[in-house]
Amino acid sequence: MRRRTLLAASIGGAVVAGAAGLHLVRAAGDDVPDVRDPVPAPPPSAQEALKIKTVAYWTGVYLRSWDFAYRNGLPLSRSKDSRDHYDLAYDIDSCTAMFRATGDRRYLDRGLTFLENVVASAAPSKSLRNSSFRDGYQGWASSRAGGGGDEVPLYESYLWRYGTNLLVAMRDMTDAGYRARYDRLLAFAETNILDKWHTRGTRDNIYRERTHMASHWALIAMNLAHLSTDQARKARCNTVVDHISTQLRGQLRRNPAEPTAWFWNDVWDSAKRPGQDVGHANGVVTYVVEAHDRGQGWSDADMAAFSALLTKVIWPGGTTYHAYVDGTGSDNGWFADGFVKLGRYDPAVQLRLENHQVVNDQFAANMALNARLLRS
Repeated sequence: MRRRTLLAASIGGAVVAGAAGLHLVRAAGDDVPDVRDPVPAPPPSAQEALKIKTVAYWTGVYLRSWDFAYRNGLPLSRSKDSRDHYDLAYDIDSCTAMFRATGDRRYLDRGLTFLENVVASAAPSKSLRNSSFRDGYQGWASSRAGGGGDEVPLYESYLWRYGTNLLVAMRDMTDAGYRARYDRLLAFAETNILDKWHTRGTRDNIYRERTHMASHWALIAMNLAHLSTDQARKARCNTVVDHISTQLRGQLRRNPAEPTAWFWNDVWDSAKRPGQDVGHANGVVTYVVEAHDRGQGWSDADMAAFSALLTKVIWPGGTTYHAYVDGTGSDNGWFADGFVKLGRYDPAVQLRLENHQVVNDQFAANMALNARLLRS
């Protein structure tokens, strides 16, 4: 889902569609050769860090939509339709990034309020008339986008990957009020997100048929393994993470358009071009970034290869944005939900992103966090 709320006009940019210039190495639909390792990229220059815009700058950009984001996010958080929670995910990520970047608790408070509203809107599955499950877990039905009034694991995982990220960000807080809110949300996520869909069947609900859909669950499981005090649940979570991470690693190939970049197809066991579409590839990048930062299986070299994918293949320059990870097709340059987070590793990537013209509040918040991490 591509975020509609844009700030580009307010900072002098413009929302643009990608130009057509396509770079084809092999015919679309061919298999990419099974070359697993990209050519190493040169290390980032420490001097570039001195040139990046500050946390304060990006906070100012973010706050331009602060009131609008609340008016938009509040009804989504109170909705009983989980498709609305899917859209709310971007607001939760924004609040978490801003809290981590600044330490300002107003961002944490908003994120917690939104999540608590989502929990308050849940109902017992057995009370949802068109649910396929009708069990004792809490959840939401969706009647939008073909949901048919059923419970939809995609919509829940899309939100709760960021909901559990928020809990990770506040894990070490000692304030009694925040601890109580943390404990309630963690207990809900453990039982009514992870346990619920795990019990209902991992094959259909967690080990999903597309890389990005499975990546949402890998992030949730990784977060809950970090947070949970229940050893059996931690073990289940680690099994989920190991399974999905191993599958995802097996998908990666050297990119046919750029030897320093990764390529993958979103369909498991396929290496056909054009590969994953960029919009959904954001979800994969979000997971691997968080996994790298926790020291769970993704290296600095991996992050450099994902960064090369962004700057050399997907967005080779100017206002040319490609639709697929092999550098084909044209697109609108929406990187806010994943690729923007690569700026935290390399000042040169951050500087490139500073010139990106498709900017929204999630993008600005993560640019602020990138700046904080680069300067720490």
